[in-house]
Amino acid sequence: MTVSDRVYNARIVSSVAATIISLACGTNYVYSAWAPQFADKLLLSATESNLIGLAGNLGMYSMGVPVGMFVDSKGPRPAVIVGSILLGLGYYPLHKAYDAGHGSVPWMCFVSYLTGLGGCMAFAAAVKTSALNWPHHRGTATAFPLAAFGLSAFFFALIGSIFFPGSPSKFLMLLAYGTFGLTFVGFFFLRVLPPHSPYHAVPDAEPGLTDSRQLRRTTSGESKARAGRGNPSEPGMSPNTTIDTNNTKMTQEASEQEQEDEATSIRDPPSDPNGTTRAVDAAEEAASGNRDGADETSSLLSQSTLSSSLPGEVLVQSSVDMDRSHRVDIRGINLMKNIEFWQLFTIMGILSGIGLMTINNIGNDVTALWKHYDDSIDDKTLVLRQQLHVSILSIGSFSGRLLSGVGSDFLVKVLHASRVWCLVIASGIFSIAQICALNVTNPHLLGFVSGFSGLGYGFLFGVFPSIVAESFGIHGLSQNWGFMTLSPVISSNIFNLFYGTVFDAHSVIDKDGVSSCTEGLNCYWAAYVVTLCACGLGLVVTLWVIWHQWKTRLAESAGKGRARE
Repeated sequence: MTVSDRVYNARIVSSVAATIISLACGTNYVYSAWAPQFADKLLLSATESNLIGLAGNLGMYSMGVPVGMFVDSKGPRPAVIVGSILLGLGYYPLHKAYDAGHGSVPWMCFVSYLTGLGGCMAFAAAVKTSALNWPHHRGTATAFPLAAFGLSAFFFALIGSIFFPGSPSKFLMLLAYGTFGLTFVGFFFLRVLPPHSPYHAVPDAEPGLTDSRQLRRTTSGESKARAGRGNPSEPGMSPNTTIDTNNTKMTQEASEQEQEDEATSIRDPPSDPNGTTRAVDAAEEAASGNRDGADETSSLLSQSTLSSSLPGEVLVQSSVDMDRSHRVDIRGINLMKNIEFWQLFTIMGILSGIGLMTINNIGNDVTALWKHYDDSIDDKTLVLRQQLHVSILSIGSFSGRLLSGVGSDFLVKVLHASRVWCLVIASGIFSIAQICALNVTNPHLLGFVSGFSGLGYGFLFGVFPSIVAESFGIHGLSQNWGFMTLSPVISSNIFNLFYGTVFDAHSVIDKDGVSSCTEGLNCYWAAYVVTLCACGLGLVVTLWVIWHQWKTRLAESAGKGRARE
């Protein structure tokens, strides 16, 4: 087996490991499959139960920026092993608390937070490894861990319903051992391959031979110089790199100067004293697939990505307006001063909060409707129904992520429209979900609520990173996206705690101290009235963003026209 084959096979194994790791990282979305029974066993109110679920969301979303910095500086593998430990340390105490029938709410919030943080760390490492291992096919490579993350809730709900039907204790044990085991085993196969290669291609001396390239070995001085000046403004950079974010024009001028230097190097390649080009083994470089020197501490999108050669990549790769995304670089303080950032931050907060309210409480919706519809239903059947709706949510989220990527590319490339129109579609889907939630009284039809909620949530998160890249530049995508994901932390707390307050107001506590609501739709109706109004607000803000972007792009085009004249 050649070196090329060995490296290729190792990359395949690493990608499979990244996908398996991601499968363990989205388990916060399976919370509704065990939360109602957990609350009944520990005599928790709906508000207390929501606090525990919110802590998991907080761990997932609040630490995006520091986790990204950790992965960039230390590499993906340490993040995976830390994430696996945190996942195990998070779910196992919840399993023991359920078996004991009591536990401190602050302590359970803390361990729930660990589950979110562990999933965040391992998932960030898995996605980065996939991107670095396949620099020319990043869209396809990262699609697998992204899809696995979206299907995580479905995977564990399915396993639980098959092997541990109606047993929240064993299901929590499955989450504890399963998430730890998948990430821990994946750690041993997750590698960034190969190391930096000292070879790079130069054009053939004869014109017209476009698919024939000669290779030469660079000197150590050239390599250091190239590494020192190459890619000066990367998303999620390593700590030893600095960027001047106060002047985007300087970034553009530096990029143009670098291109001129590269052109000079290509026109005048160093020649061998004997007049011949030194022959090198090209197989090793071809196997690496990365002439930009990706390693475990490279930024996620740091290297230039060539056009894809995979026919199916267009279906999963969310392309961005490369001209604007590379020309604009807004981050840090400048980001905070940008009105478009706050517009998008508001939209993300409103729509993600709406989705997370249903994701965290679909189990309560199921319990309320079924107990009102059939008061003889047993707990085992209730658990199976809850796991069914968690699976529907998970599949809907996965579908929404794919559809939004294809749909946004269609909008930009074919209709020449703003990608933000996908957020208008997401607002519409969420509105349909809220209308269904306000009118469905038959529990057999509750699938419309969970299905549309998952679809809208997937639509939102599938397109939003591309919007952030196009609006503020791809060079600062990692940290800008980290700031953007802070908005669900705020909104999900508001919506979920309000849902818990409404549900508790209609609940009764029996002689054993168990809180339950048997009023059916009335148990949570008021909460969905508020989220339906929030959908309208999100739609208005989204249309405002589209109008604001249109005015801004129009002004930019006019400025370019005057500059040419």
